[in-house]
Formats: sequence, C-alpha cells, structure tokens
Amino acid sequence: MRLLGITIPEKKRLEIGLTVLFGVGRSRSQKILDKAKVDYSKKPNDLSSEEENSIRKIIEEHKLEGNLKREVSGNIKRLIDIKSYRGSRHIKKLPSRGQRTRTNARTMRGKKKTMGSGRKVDKK
Repeated sequence: MRLLGITIPEKKRLEIGLTVLFGVGRSRSQKILDKAKVDYSKKPNDLSSEEENSIRKIIEEHKLEGNLKREVSGNIKRLIDIKSYRGSRHIKKLPSRGQRTRTNARTMRGKKKTMGSGRKVDKK
C-alpha cells in the first residue's frame, strides 16, 4: 500500500504503519482509521480496495509529508528573516524554547566534541 509516494510497511498493523508518514503519529493514525471505519489491528495486505480508498481520501485532507515540511521550513525561515530570538537560536543550532544548554541539549547541539589536543606531551 502506497500513500503520498511512501510505502506503508506490510507486516505492521495499520495503526503503527501509518506513522511512517511525516506528520502522522499514533493519535492521528487512530483518528484516520476511526473515520475510515477500519480496525487498528488490520494489516495493509488485508485491506479491501474500498477501505484503502477511504483511508487515502481522509489522508489527502491533512497537510502531510512535503507540504508540511515546506510549511515548517517556511516558518523557521520567517523567524530568521525577522531576526527574532527564536530565529537566531535556529541559526546557531541551539534549543529555541528556553531549555538549558550547559548540560543536555544534545539533540540540537549534536554529539559531544572533546576539547583539547587529544594526547599528552611528556615532560622530562
């Protein structure tokens, strides 16, 4: 089963499988399946063509994948353009929502970089 150009995993339950789409989490996938009147535990192989089309129609109503990514990057670009504090934090690749950075903040800052020369010099 393909939705928005992405293949939904065949071996996973639909509730979990729909989360491979950017912008769909567990709760949104449950709402989509409720609207389409499809059981959460069904697998993409077991769907009838009518159920598949109803899921596809409901998903097209939401802003997902490329459109959502474009909107998010546009929002970040706008913050940078107006030179807001949050925009400057995005430029510096630091957390923009007030978290501390002395420790933690590893997701934004990336892997630890050890400072120093890396080897000790012998003194005689």
